[in-house]
Amino acid sequence: MTIQADVAAPARPPLVTRPLLIRFVSVIGTATSFYLLLSAVPLYARSAGASTGLAGLTTTALTLSSVAAYPVTPRLMARYGSRAVLAGGLLALGLPALALAAWDSVGLILVACVVRGAGFAVLCVAGGALTVSLIPARRRGEGLALVGLVSGIPSVAALPLGVWLAGHFGYRPVFAAGGLAALAGLASLPWLPNTRSTTTTRADGMLAALRNPALVRPAALFSATTMAVGIIVTFLPLAVTRADANVAALALLVQPAAAIAGRWLAGRHGDRPGGQQRSSALLVPGVLAAAVGVLMLSLTAVPVAVIAGAAVFGLGFGVGQNVTQTVMYDRVPESAYGASSALWNLAYDGGMGLGAAGFGLLALHVGYPIAFVLVAAILAAAVLPAILPGRR
Repeated sequence: MTIQADVAAPARPPLVTRPLLIRFVSVIGTATSFYLLLSAVPLYARSAGASTGLAGLTTTALTLSSVAAYPVTPRLMARYGSRAVLAGGLLALGLPALALAAWDSVGLILVACVVRGAGFAVLCVAGGALTVSLIPARRRGEGLALVGLVSGIPSVAALPLGVWLAGHFGYRPVFAAGGLAALAGLASLPWLPNTRSTTTTRADGMLAALRNPALVRPAALFSATTMAVGIIVTFLPLAVTRADANVAALALLVQPAAAIAGRWLAGRHGDRPGGQQRSSALLVPGVLAAAVGVLMLSLTAVPVAVIAGAAVFGLGFGVGQNVTQTVMYDRVPESAYGASSALWNLAYDGGMGLGAAGFGLLALHVGYPIAFVLVAAILAAAVLPAILPGRR
């Protein structure tokens, strides 16, 4: 009986290893640099004389350059290896931030956003593929949730901190800190495995991933929620009144914190026997929760509603984030991790860019509250194909 029990319940492989801990160094640096500037840059653009629409284009430039860089990153990994690609990404993320700390120019802001977006894309794809290879397959959901926790803590702190620091000390310290945080990650690269992606073959390449409905469907639904993320981080500080600036900062703190909780709960749930099917079932409720959260954010003059809406949205977004990422990695071989990571991140930043660009134009005509209501309706409609009779 003891032997049978041991066979039925083999020991779980260790989750936290030395290579994974080293990888966390650049994960923390990347997240800190990216989120510290994410909401501060649109505010900086407005203070420099840019219109509301142009301020929104800073986030659009960031995300669209990421979208352009995602498809080529797997090929760069195949040619140069993960360490060199990660080094290039950290430099592209950090140096433009230091440039913003040194010079004032609306044109420089847009250029810096383009370069930082490309660097962030390289770090997401190459780093994501490397990270998932360091996680045991049997504990993938929990491992990705842990990675989300490690990257989420800096985002929880840095997103509102960037807004707060800019309001109290100016923008230059924010940009300097963001640049140095990214460059600090360079010190960890020599101790990481120098993996090379094999996704340049037709069978495992980016085009094959885009033709695979098993990958495209979860990516498309996830993209709908990231559209709302781009809107929240760009326009929520502008939507609340100046007297409620602390409410916006608190909401930007609550949203990623709730997202971390959602990722962790979904990851723990998905690693149980038969968990992939159960975790997939969480995707629709997660998107609907995100829609409810955005609807609550439409009450921009009610601080309690703004904070609660950020929490509900963050929880639903975190669930969708973990479920889609885990399912997409489960559906491809290890040789295609780079392409799967690129597609997932393409959905992430593509949605953010479209959301920021479209919402800016929409808010100019109908105002922020009605614009938030319309975004909530779009999110709710996005789940209809998954819940209609006969759909899986």
